[in-house]
Amino acid sequence: MSLLGSLSSRALAAPESGIVEIITHARIGGRDDLIPLWAGEGDLPSPDFINRAASDALLGGETFYTWQRGIPELRQALADYYSRHFAVSLPPEHFYVTGSGMHAIMMAVQAICGPGDEMIYLSPTWPNIVSAIELSGAVATGLPLEFTGGKWSLDLNKLEAMITPKTRGLFVNTPSNPTGWTATKEDLAAILGLARKHGLWIIADEIYSRYYYGGAVRAPSFLDIAEPNDRIIYANSFSKNWSMTGWRVGWLVAPPELGQVIENLIQYSNSGVAQFMQRGAVVALNEGDAFVEENIERARVSRDILCDMLIATNRVQTLKPEGAIYAFLKVDGITDSRAAALDIVDKIGVALAPGSAFGKGGENFLRACFLRNPKHVEEAADRLAGYIKAL
Repeated sequence: MSLLGSLSSRALAAPESGIVEIITHARIGGRDDLIPLWAGEGDLPSPDFINRAASDALLGGETFYTWQRGIPELRQALADYYSRHFAVSLPPEHFYVTGSGMHAIMMAVQAICGPGDEMIYLSPTWPNIVSAIELSGAVATGLPLEFTGGKWSLDLNKLEAMITPKTRGLFVNTPSNPTGWTATKEDLAAILGLARKHGLWIIADEIYSRYYYGGAVRAPSFLDIAEPNDRIIYANSFSKNWSMTGWRVGWLVAPPELGQVIENLIQYSNSGVAQFMQRGAVVALNEGDAFVEENIERARVSRDILCDMLIATNRVQTLKPEGAIYAFLKVDGITDSRAAALDIVDKIGVALAPGSAFGKGGENFLRACFLRNPKHVEEAADRLAGYIKAL
């Protein structure tokens, strides 16, 4: 038996990322003029005031084992952040620090699902969500969002029809990666009604909640309508708002009743986030509102540039997304998004993620992250418009 043949079936079933494939291909190509719109991150480094706080703590000797649930100062800062931006009063006992948003999602899924269970998610979606569910031993069941006239929507009747006796939860990412679909308050109320009716958990991935272009400071949240005893776990991350993707720090919001379970899951996965990094996260929350607003405005300007230029070709079916940091582009003449993404990198030096990487309903799309310098996005849009017109 080969070494691979002796590994667990779950590990072997974990797929290669279709996004990383494009990144690797582009890097090997070595183009000096490459414009990377492939991954979900901006081009601004973490700001100095956050870096200094972490550096000072590191040099000050904060390098020992730490609180599994997060240092008290960070959990209080999270409570204050939610009071400011979500208008909810949650004590620190509701917050749990994790080793990235991905880790937060894994902890939430593992708390809810086990072998033989099912979890419904909305597709197209970030592929890591599906893998997190499947690595827990559960079955990931995708409900494709509807795409009509360049806009995405959720059919609530189809969602309820997918619920079975084995369904344990609903995974709801809004604003959505990659589509930009953003649930209305009415959508959320209907989803929560289904969860209550069928006794289901909701994992609310609200990582992009601040990237909302609908005239409010954030997107609608389950927190706007939830009752204290509702079965909801919220996953979030420092990555996008504060340009901290490489830090790998995130958090969960969950009922205190789950506290010991979540602490145990953290203990047996990464045993807590490095304390000096948590010091940077405290400062991000307490002093970083202006930086977050700068990132949101940067995304808004670049979104408009990219979408306006591509829509003007009359070959791209999309509308400006209501939220998140991505344009999910359906281009007339492209039916194989993987082949197209590779070809676009090679021919014009713009790196996009193939829609096929995001599952059901995404096969004919390309994802572009627009959280970048507007001048770079304008150049990428100009190249893409030329490529599209030549198809």
